[in-house]
Amino acid sequence: MIHLAGFLLIDLMHEFHYVGKKLYCEGVALESLVGKFGTPLYVYSQKTLTDHFQKLDRALEPVDHLICFATKSNSNLSVLRTLANLGSGFDIVSAGELQRVVAAGGDPRKCVFAGVGKTAEEIEFALRRGVYSFNAESEPELERINEIARRLKKIAPIAVRVNPNVEAHTHKKITTGTYENKFGVAFDRVEAVYARAHRLKNLRLRGVQMHIGSQITDAGPFEEAVRKIAPLASRLRERHGIEFLSIGGGLGIIYDPALASGRVEWWKSGRAKKILTPQVYARRLLPLLQPLQLRILIEPGRFISGNAGVLVTRVEYVKRTGSKNFLIVDAAMNDLIRPAFYEAYHEIVPLTHRNGRAPIKSDVVGPICESGDFFCQDRPLPKAGEGDYLALMSAGAYGSVMASNYNTRALAAEVLVKGRRAELVRERQQLSDIWAHEKLAVWLKDAGLKR
Repeated sequence: MIHLAGFLLIDLMHEFHYVGKKLYCEGVALESLVGKFGTPLYVYSQKTLTDHFQKLDRALEPVDHLICFATKSNSNLSVLRTLANLGSGFDIVSAGELQRVVAAGGDPRKCVFAGVGKTAEEIEFALRRGVYSFNAESEPELERINEIARRLKKIAPIAVRVNPNVEAHTHKKITTGTYENKFGVAFDRVEAVYARAHRLKNLRLRGVQMHIGSQITDAGPFEEAVRKIAPLASRLRERHGIEFLSIGGGLGIIYDPALASGRVEWWKSGRAKKILTPQVYARRLLPLLQPLQLRILIEPGRFISGNAGVLVTRVEYVKRTGSKNFLIVDAAMNDLIRPAFYEAYHEIVPLTHRNGRAPIKSDVVGPICESGDFFCQDRPLPKAGEGDYLALMSAGAYGSVMASNYNTRALAAEVLVKGRRAELVRERQQLSDIWAHEKLAVWLKDAGLKR
């Protein structure tokens, strides 16, 4: 644990740490990357990606398993290639993600295709590329897959996504495992759906799948869901010869180290959370999974990539209004939407620690014309001035992938660090690229401009 000037970094979670007064990613000072690539800037640690994947892989060693990284959490080609090199499969939710995985060197035969709204074109593309399985979410989808497979003279591997009706106790926008959600087939209807799917001649019933939500930091909901689905999986294995059970993803990370450490003097949360480690996760679930004699698939995203990335931003102005201290930065909700969308917490630390700067309650806000464009509100932070740089921690999942061009703002550059090496893995978008595919209607071209 590193505790400097009132902010906390849990170095066991990632490879971002202070060397003297400078914040580093592995062996590279973030300040040096800002000098080369500017801000806003995403920076990823390859060692952190590798470490988190391998810890989960080792924890699941007692069972035949495949980790399918949730591509939607971070789809940078270098991130995907890092994981493909480790043997990872991929959880995809669009034909575009499948094409990204292939472009990065991933194996389609290790891909599971999820999502409630697969189009005919996407299904055909995935069938031609030979994906490991479709995670089907409704009977109409099963019928569509069967028909496309029949036309292509192929057999489509499928797993029905079961909605176990288990409450994950997470944010309402990222829970997926109750009957209030749009995902999956209701638990009490699943066996009848499999019986009907068994009669569709161009389907292969390869597995069964579930996923109860995201950012779950307690093993309890996972255990409850697996206990509920394990007997069902056994029956499906006996009746239909399924080969795998996918238990989904959802393993959470710690965004606020003060909660994990119990040091809550600034955040005043009154509670501390234990970190859900792969070891704890496996210890609770393996006794339920081993007797099934099925291959176990797991589809984590945030757990692998979340703490592996930061978003670096520059303080443009310091504005004081009454009792408020605003740090106006050059990053915005279009770069990282999680705080605006989910009321999400990201630890914010300076790139350079300066002695004697007492903490001040501050709002870190972006330049977009929305009151929701903020990264924190009334949070005690070390005093910062114009031209200082801040790092928004734990931004490696659902950061750059959810970025937009709102307010005609360019997408941020991205850098991957390995040891003392750093490489630009996504160039900063040029403004003209934003409207490159737009054109004026013919009648507007012909009309004269009023001067």
